[in-house]
Amino acid sequence: MKKLGVLVSCIFLLTNFSCTNKKSEAASCSVDTKEAELFVALAAASSEVDFSFAIERSDGRRFKYQRGSSSLLTSYESASTSKLVTAVIILRLVEQGHLNLTDRPQDHINTWPITNTDSLFTMTLAQLLSFTSGLESEPLCLNAAGSNFANCVTTIGTSNAGNGVTPGAKFYYGGSHLQVAGMMAIKARNVSSWQDIFTEFKIQTGLFPTGAYDLPSSSNPRLAGGMHWTGNEYMDFLKALKTGQLLNTTSMNLLLADHTTTATIASSPAMTGLSENWHYGFGLWHECQSAVFNCAAGTRVSSPGAYGAYPYWDRSRNYFALIARQGSLGTYTNGIAIERSVRPQVESWASCL
Repeated sequence: MKKLGVLVSCIFLLTNFSCTNKKSEAASCSVDTKEAELFVALAAASSEVDFSFAIERSDGRRFKYQRGSSSLLTSYESASTSKLVTAVIILRLVEQGHLNLTDRPQDHINTWPITNTDSLFTMTLAQLLSFTSGLESEPLCLNAAGSNFANCVTTIGTSNAGNGVTPGAKFYYGGSHLQVAGMMAIKARNVSSWQDIFTEFKIQTGLFPTGAYDLPSSSNPRLAGGMHWTGNEYMDFLKALKTGQLLNTTSMNLLLADHTTTATIASSPAMTGLSENWHYGFGLWHECQSAVFNCAAGTRVSSPGAYGAYPYWDRSRNYFALIARQGSLGTYTNGIAIERSVRPQVESWASCL
């Protein structure tokens, strides 16, 4: 009997210990506590300008942080965060049958100057969206408010003609690709400007109600970096993208595929600023914190801007987030640095369900 009593006592103690541990684990996973920890980490994050941060996890819970004069209602210049928006808009036109990814500029633009004797003649819409089209030169008209959009696209073709690049062979990060793709969309949709394309997208989706493609001007918007948006608007765009409201399965798979597996990474701000070899999809980066690309494509995707704004989607942990800020030109690594400084707290909060 004494042995039985000891055994019962041991079972009780073990059970009690297990329950106590479970209670401790539950207590350590208080969402309110995790949010407080994340707030403290963000408050300590280094930034030369005020910024806002928002994140939404798998259950729809959203956390936000705002510093100083910055809020999620502040209108910010997009810089390259617009690349993802532009790519999604064009992929929707492909879904709707207005375009094909195999289309070439000359199929829609009658002023396209690249002839069939030029290696660039074979570039496709898919290569324009993945920045592997072979276009490397960016004429000044891309940043000139008074320039004519259509004429500038023709100038892009002229300035790149004869460069000897084979489409698909090199990844070159720049603005010319999407400008040409946008002109193809305008012609295929039979409208007068990109503003018509964007207005239709806004009506269809309800997104970016105050957003605009207006830099350097509304008549000559830079599709790879010329938007204004608020943080709330961009977060709503990311949510709609993540939840399948914007693209069908085929288009989403194409958006998230690595389209640079066989291309030489010839020009990359990730390599220049971070010494990391990121790859590219359609309008978005496949992040990889390594000097060689040894990551799974589509796991973590993003579209950072030159002023430090940083939208990203961690698909492995099922959350998306945005750092909204506007520092000096070329401070894109500062936004990324903010995110990396608080990533442990972000991941802890995201997993505390």
